[in-house]
Amino acid sequence: MGQPGSGTADAVGEGELASYRLRRERELSSLYTTARSLTALGEVGEVLRSIVRHAHELIGCDFAYLSLLDEDGYLTLRASAGTISPEFSSARMPPGAGLGGRVIESRAPFWVSNYHEAQVLRHDSRFDLLVPSEGLMALLGVPLLVGEEAVGVLFAADRTERPFETDEVALFSAFAGHAAVALNNARLYEESRVSLRRLTDAYRTIEDQVATMERAAAVHEALTHVVLTGGGPGDIAQLLVEHLRGTVTVQDRDDKVIAVRGGRDEHADQDLARDLREEARRTGRCASSRDEGGAALSVVAVGAGGSPFGFLSLSGHAAPEPADVRMLERSAQIMGLLILMRDARVEAEKRVRGELLMELLSRRPLHPAQRERAVALGVDVDHLDVLVVADCPERPTSDIVRQLRPLSSEWSGLAGEYLGQATMLLRADDVDDVASALHHTLRRTLGAPTLVVADRIAGQERSRSFTLTQRCIKVMRSLGDNDRGASTHQYGMYSLVFDPERAHDLDRFLTDCLGTLLEYDQRRSTDLVATTAAYFAHSGHLSRTARSLHVHMNTLLKRLDRIGVLLGDDWRSPDSALRLHLAVRLHELRAAVDGPAPDATG
Repeated sequence: MGQPGSGTADAVGEGELASYRLRRERELSSLYTTARSLTALGEVGEVLRSIVRHAHELIGCDFAYLSLLDEDGYLTLRASAGTISPEFSSARMPPGAGLGGRVIESRAPFWVSNYHEAQVLRHDSRFDLLVPSEGLMALLGVPLLVGEEAVGVLFAADRTERPFETDEVALFSAFAGHAAVALNNARLYEESRVSLRRLTDAYRTIEDQVATMERAAAVHEALTHVVLTGGGPGDIAQLLVEHLRGTVTVQDRDDKVIAVRGGRDEHADQDLARDLREEARRTGRCASSRDEGGAALSVVAVGAGGSPFGFLSLSGHAAPEPADVRMLERSAQIMGLLILMRDARVEAEKRVRGELLMELLSRRPLHPAQRERAVALGVDVDHLDVLVVADCPERPTSDIVRQLRPLSSEWSGLAGEYLGQATMLLRADDVDDVASALHHTLRRTLGAPTLVVADRIAGQERSRSFTLTQRCIKVMRSLGDNDRGASTHQYGMYSLVFDPERAHDLDRFLTDCLGTLLEYDQRRSTDLVATTAAYFAHSGHLSRTARSLHVHMNTLLKRLDRIGVLLGDDWRSPDSALRLHLAVRLHELRAAVDGPAPDATG
């Protein structure tokens, strides 16, 4: 065990010297013959096999093998000659370990006469387990150098313990030098051949690519034209039919067909179409398949900004080419953008109309920019003389507004949500007709009882009209009207309640009629006002009145006597009863609209 050394024994006689020279000549001749044979090879695998085979024959060892450095620095066995076990054939040596690691680090040959007992090496336990199975004993390794870089190690191994002579090491090293050159040339040759093959393949397909690009450019130009001219899904479907054979179908997000071009929309296998739509929606890519009859169907989801808008499908006898699939996917993207642009325009118009409505209902003067926007929308803000409020407890306000917006366009008006109420401003001659017509439409579209109240705007008092209509709705519900269209003047007799400007008149009327009872209820915590309201509500029928108040008849009679003491014995006379009945009813309605008055706690 040690560095190459010991040297060839000095020739004693001329015969031994001649024999030595003859052996060296044969070795050198074999070396150069082998080197020439290696240069004629091209495949890397073939070069590797040839190297170990010639190395095995050249040095006359039991077996030879070659390991190359991986990207991670491991030496991996790549070729062998001689009997080598399958386990040994997959040997990998970590960086710096074993005889190979020593050779890589020093870039110089190294040998050991007994590998297992060599203490100068850093052993690898996994490799050491393979040594007995192969019977490896003496081992010589020489570096494969490409310039100054070691790319691998060539090994010569014997199954008996023995030294390696200096001449053997020199010969093996020289052979390794030629082998490294041949191996590097083979690698370069293979890389060049791969590159050439790729260039050839690219050149062969360039005409197809040019044709595809030209067609794609034509489609792109046509799609751009559709976008610029404000086209829709039907235009894109027609464009695809002109470039693809088959039938193009456009469906909305509810799978309803909105456009068909190139033939009739005949999907015999609806289950297949449904499955492809689901796959296209899930993957975001084109989904294709054939039905039992052999017809091809391709489906791509239409969407933009994460919002699904529907599906674009192509059906025909031939399956689409990859370029056709890309064309279908791009068209779906353009269609999604068109729909998104359309929705954005609609949403922008809704926002502008909503802002205009807010400005008009506020007491601030309308900004000139807002007035210009109104003109652009075809709305004459100076002639919007009717205000409408719609209320449907079974539907969200947003649903009511959604139904009012298209109706507002028909009336050249504005619709939106104001202070939580679905509100509309419009121009009309007959307020009653407006309320009735809008109620009829909303009742049908919303499918639930709806109240619609309209008010004629006096001058520019739009906010006052909003207050009147909103409070009138509360009065109507208190009166039991839950599904009707009416104007505020139809409920004029209750204007004392819902008109804030007449609140003082209502207070004076209630004080004159009910002031004594209200004061008595507050001071004594009694229910005389409620008893009076129940009495009139049941047309003076005592037993029904007592049952509605959940009191005994004697209690009711005592309360009625007390009312007579406070109001006078004639309180049930026709004129007094009418006045008192109206007062308690208005008192109840005001509580429904405004909440209980501070002095009406009884």
